[in-house]
Amino acid sequence: MLVFWNKKLVFLSVPKTGTTAMEAALAPYADIVVSHPPELKHAPLYRYNRFFRPMFERACDTTDMETMAVVREPVSWLASWYRYRRRDSMKGHPNSTHHVTFDEFVQAYMKGDRPAFANVGSQVKFLEPRPNGVKVHNLFRYEDQPRLIDFLEQRLDRKIDLERHNISPALTLELSQKIETRFRRKCSAEFDLYESLF
Repeated sequence: MLVFWNKKLVFLSVPKTGTTAMEAALAPYADIVVSHPPELKHAPLYRYNRFFRPMFERACDTTDMETMAVVREPVSWLASWYRYRRRDSMKGHPNSTHHVTFDEFVQAYMKGDRPAFANVGSQVKFLEPRPNGVKVHNLFRYEDQPRLIDFLEQRLDRKIDLERHNISPALTLELSQKIETRFRRKCSAEFDLYESLF
């Protein structure tokens, strides 16, 4: 999570959407950088609403902070998780994907009780609006980097150069049509969110 106080902007870090690269590029200009632990670095909207927003409002007397986040195409998002959990250092770990195919990973993700290796959360749940009306003000597609960068450059009033960070192992992954059809049906809210952005 990155907080740009004078610009009234909070960047919520959805995992596997290029947030490490964003943090590396933008941290020098942020007023608050939450990079550890992962539970706070990747604080979802409900955690921001419960802990950070009240702190800003009570301690700093402000109610005009805007939030932003990046959403990745759902199959690509799971593929990134699969590759990330397949790196060499994960061998033998319960979260490793070395022992499953990508199809098996997505099938496991669709289960109600996900095994550890497929328990990677949900972009929809991460960004779910709160009952008190708090929601993410600015959402961007990961795949539309020019629009995202343009927004940040305009809002932060500076040029932004991104370098790749936290790169997962290179793997060519294809999801079978049968599994993709089931995934699109069972997790339709993930696709609806992504398709709502333009």
